[in-house]
Amino acid sequence: MITPTAPRYAGLDGLRAVAVLIVVLYHLFPAWFLRSGFVGVDVFFVISGFLITSLLLRERAATGRIALAAFWKRRARRLLPALAAVVTVCASLAWLIGGDVLVGLGRQVLGAATFSYNWLAIAGGSTYFSAGEPELFRNLWSLAVEEQFYLVWPLMLPVLMLARRRWMRVGAVLVLAAGSATWAVGALASGATLTRAYYGTDTHAFGLLLGVALAFALDRSSSRMAGSATAGGATPTTGRAGIAVGMPLVGGAALIGLLVVSSWPDGASVYPAVPLIASALTAVVIASAVSPGSPLGRALDVAPLRWVGERSYGIYLWHWPVVVLLTIAATGTIVDTAIPLAVGVTALVVTLGASAVSYRVLEQPVRRLGARGAVRALGLRLRATPVRRFGAITVVAAGALGAVGTAAAVAAAPPVSSSEAVVQAGLEALAEASAAPAPNGTPAPPAASPTPPAASPTPRAPEPSASTSAAPGEAVPGALPPAPGVAARPPRADDGRPLPPVHTPVPGDRITAVGDSVMLASAGGLLDERPGMQIDAAVSRSMWQGGEIVQTLAAQGALRDYVVIGLGTNGPVDDEELQTLYDAVGPERCLVLVNAFAPRDWIDGVNTELTSFAATHPRVAVADWSRAIAPKVDLLAGDQIHPGPTGGAVYADTVAGALDALANRPADVGYRAGMVHWALAQAEGRALDAR
Repeated sequence: MITPTAPRYAGLDGLRAVAVLIVVLYHLFPAWFLRSGFVGVDVFFVISGFLITSLLLRERAATGRIALAAFWKRRARRLLPALAAVVTVCASLAWLIGGDVLVGLGRQVLGAATFSYNWLAIAGGSTYFSAGEPELFRNLWSLAVEEQFYLVWPLMLPVLMLARRRWMRVGAVLVLAAGSATWAVGALASGATLTRAYYGTDTHAFGLLLGVALAFALDRSSSRMAGSATAGGATPTTGRAGIAVGMPLVGGAALIGLLVVSSWPDGASVYPAVPLIASALTAVVIASAVSPGSPLGRALDVAPLRWVGERSYGIYLWHWPVVVLLTIAATGTIVDTAIPLAVGVTALVVTLGASAVSYRVLEQPVRRLGARGAVRALGLRLRATPVRRFGAITVVAAGALGAVGTAAAVAAAPPVSSSEAVVQAGLEALAEASAAPAPNGTPAPPAASPTPPAASPTPRAPEPSASTSAAPGEAVPGALPPAPGVAARPPRADDGRPLPPVHTPVPGDRITAVGDSVMLASAGGLLDERPGMQIDAAVSRSMWQGGEIVQTLAAQGALRDYVVIGLGTNGPVDDEELQTLYDAVGPERCLVLVNAFAPRDWIDGVNTELTSFAATHPRVAVADWSRAIAPKVDLLAGDQIHPGPTGGAVYADTVAGALDALANRPADVGYRAGMVHWALAQAEGRALDAR
């Protein structure tokens, strides 16, 4: 971010534009090709490290010292006006919308005001790489990292300048950058969350430090500088004009490489490798662009890119809260992997407009005149012509309304989101069921536990064998656990016609349910529908965990006749995982697979896989939760995933229906076979009578 006394480097405004467009397109159009567009932030980091260090070196060469107070004052002028506008305007709009978007807003505003957003988010358990409900000001984490760098780096620079040779300074900073990346790898290896490694200033400082190293490498402060950029955009600090003619080609290739890295599928899974590569490529682009007469610098300096680059700070600040608010207003929820195209386009237009107004009306006046000068200019407008007075009054009124709206939004913020509330209600229902006395007066075993205590195994139906046979109309022993109350041989009418079987529900004490947070939120409904059901549900579970859980329950003798699995919400499902689960359930039990409903791009594939598996495996049925809840999304929490109390009853009814249909399937099949047998016998009898 350039100060008024800084030289202008060719191509850097254009590179800023590239960086902000990568980030914005990644956030606003998540289904597009920029799968790792978060690396646009790393491009900003390298640019910031390079420019700030170059500015400090230039000041030190010109004056013999670094005026820290003046430096920090200039940073405040540059950063605070737009930040204050974004926070107050968007927090006030969030207050008008209400609901889950207000959760944690007080912490977010505090983090924005103190430039500690990243650390407060880590302490609060926030996550960046999530498809869940994102925070309103989530993008401010990177601003916090930069501002912490601005605070510490000017204090460290004089120490590094004690090294008399340039290569020693460059080497020392590169060691620090490598240390930051290594620290990130170590943190992840030791069990830290990806967000901790990504948000942490210590684990994400390598981009800033690579920019610092580049500034040292290109520094020629031993020869005193004057003036600003040359015609090619470089200053004397950028080195000799005899730089290799192939450098622009290398820089162009690095720029293309940066776009390729931005498109890398699931780059977050290999952090910090992808951001580190993007940072190194950015350093190459900068070195090429700022070299004297560089054609790459001129190419990046085209007017549209310069316009975007000059406003890139405001664009970055506005785009994320704008898309969050617009998506909630349009769809009632916000999931950053499922933003409608129309909402993304609208958010882009609003972002460009808001940043342009902020740049002209707020950022530039404060940057040029200072805070006091801008206030004095506003006072003069209040005493000027009616048109100017109206504009000044509008600005003052907007500021006052924004401050009041922000305070109201913080005060109105709920302690937890609606999805967290329904999950907590499910936990409480399970705890209540576990504490309730069993019929013999002893406390019931826990209703939900990954490894429940051993219990007496439920009597099993006999294994089918080659010698087992059944007459038409009789159920095959061992094919399915018999439904309670269903006779092995259905009753018949006086004429021998089989009577339709009486369907009876599967009691809860024959059911084990294993699931994720959707099942957990529905626990109250499940226990109301089938009291005594054994429920083992937890947040963020996936299908690959199901086989191990079922195996543990079976080994403990705690797995019941009917096993319900609801693990399709949190990721794709493959046939191998389902087969492992099926084998763990065993041939003497029935399996019900609950399909999924969520605004996630893998849900359709999950449901197709579950349906296909059930169609090709005996003793398996699908509980069609997706179809049951699709016309009733108002019964879900704000994330459109977790059911509330009434939605939980729908979930329970869907599961119960699938269980009962599966349990009564032998009787239904036997009835239909008996009817066929009876009809054939009747026809044969009539044929004999006709002779």
